[in-house]
Amino acid sequence: MTIRLPHRGWLFDLDGTVYRGEGLIPGAAETIAALRYAGRRVAFLSNKPLQTREQYAGKLTRLGIPATPADVINSSLVLARHLQSLDPGAPVFVIGEPPLVDELRAHGFEVRADHRVRWVVIAFDRTFDYAKLNTALQAVRRSGARLIATNPDRTCPTEDGEIPDCAGMIAAVEAVTGRTVEVIVGKPSPIILEVALRALGVSAGECVIVGDRIETDIVMGKRLGLATVLVLTGITPADDPRIAEIGPDAVLGSLRELIRS
Repeated sequence: MTIRLPHRGWLFDLDGTVYRGEGLIPGAAETIAALRYAGRRVAFLSNKPLQTREQYAGKLTRLGIPATPADVINSSLVLARHLQSLDPGAPVFVIGEPPLVDELRAHGFEVRADHRVRWVVIAFDRTFDYAKLNTALQAVRRSGARLIATNPDRTCPTEDGEIPDCAGMIAAVEAVTGRTVEVIVGKPSPIILEVALRALGVSAGECVIVGDRIETDIVMGKRLGLATVLVLTGITPADDPRIAEIGPDAVLGSLRELIRS
């Protein structure tokens, strides 16, 4: 049994790469186990802010891939750390779900439900509504709030197809406020990669990013010096013309193909 790439560090996207919804993608558990057995360092990198790192680790473990919260880097953690470096303890209004709110509070931010804030934090939010959009508008117009977001994804893969992701919330807020989000911390940003590489203890040149999205996973790897593996189990179809344009180092049907018998 051989591993296709010799790199010490391996970063795996989750949705569409390791699992879809509650279903593990066939071969994912065996491939990750083989990498770990071979001494490779493995971490999971997700733009999705809908769960805590503890919940992600619990889900992976439940599906057959043992993991701890330290193995998971998600956009909630990265945004909280980055905003802490910009404006520690600031009052914020959050377009997002409870795991993101909890992460921000754990990092010392004052999460408010009104416009009297310095930042509007925008994330994938399945409870997004007119009231939240209006509060974001008033925060910008009346308090001069700045905009920051977790991730640029247009959709999120599920067992039943795709659902709207953070790009929809960003577009709505930018449209009504006339302001542009200053920072998006998730893939393909170097901000999230820096956190991930530090967690793995490797350099970009020693690392592989494995994911199903060209515009986030593969573009980030190409821009920042990682080896790139595109899997066709998520968003990107095999006939996508961007595959030839961007040129991932490998294009595989699924994670199972990372390991040669």
